Amino acid sequence: MVRSSPRSAPTPASTGWSTLHRHHIGVDVGGTRIKYSAVDMADGSLTTPVLQRPTPEPATPEAVAAQLELVVAELSEGPSAPDPEASVGVALPTILRQGVACSAANIDDAWIGLDVRRFLTGTLGRTVQVINDADAAGLAEVRYGAGRGSAGTVLLITLGTGIGSALIVDGRLVPNLELGHLELRGVDAEVRASALAREREGLDWPVYAERLQEYLAHLEFLFSPDLIIVGGAISAQHELFLPLLRLDTRVVPAELRDAAGIIGAARHAYLALPPPEA
Repeated sequence: MVRSSPRSAPTPASTGWSTLHRHHIGVDVGGTRIKYSAVDMADGSLTTPVLQRPTPEPATPEAVAAQLELVVAELSEGPSAPDPEASVGVALPTILRQGVACSAANIDDAWIGLDVRRFLTGTLGRTVQVINDADAAGLAEVRYGAGRGSAGTVLLITLGTGIGSALIVDGRLVPNLELGHLELRGVDAEVRASALAREREGLDWPVYAERLQEYLAHLEFLFSPDLIIVGGAISAQHELFLPLLRLDTRVVPAELRDAAGIIGAARHAYLALPPPEA
């Protein structure tokens, strides 16, 4: 569904580079699907519905890049096509340091050690900015979704096969937090509190809420957030478990659903400095 909103336009970044362009392509590469659209940076709305292509198997850099070439070509046609000079944002399930992949979750290990930003910029023939997928969702929710207008420290937790996390402090992202791997009762927290854990163990909602309560209370102690946003597909059923939580911090469901990674990747491209070689 195409989103529209009367929300006010964001304040341009001080670089005056990517912010010259209102529409940016956002791509969210997942283990099974590549989701994409062009995004209007004035309000975070999509200029098309969420479009999808299957993630190639194996999901090597070359195979994914070939799909991204098709994505850019498709979105470069039509009346709402981004300017050819506008950068492309790509969200990936990997830790990224200065554009270099340091891990690979549900994509091929060949990504590890690759300068993804440089590789995709060269392959697509236009500037590409890359970001961790949970970080992208966090940027989107804070600017355009459940966290819009929230000051201070905002923590996004996505509950799915594992647990993704993003921390935004006064509007600035603290990248690459892997809070699903915090130890809880001797195991990674995601082993006990992810959506997959609930399904795997057949937990009813009250029992699952207790698991989530323990995990989020630990995060509350560590980070003292002003707001916690809970995302992932399970958040569509938030009324079954979020009201059971007992936290001092306000907890709300994510709003942007499947579009969050797309919108966040596009926003990252919108705000990012050009790479040194540009």
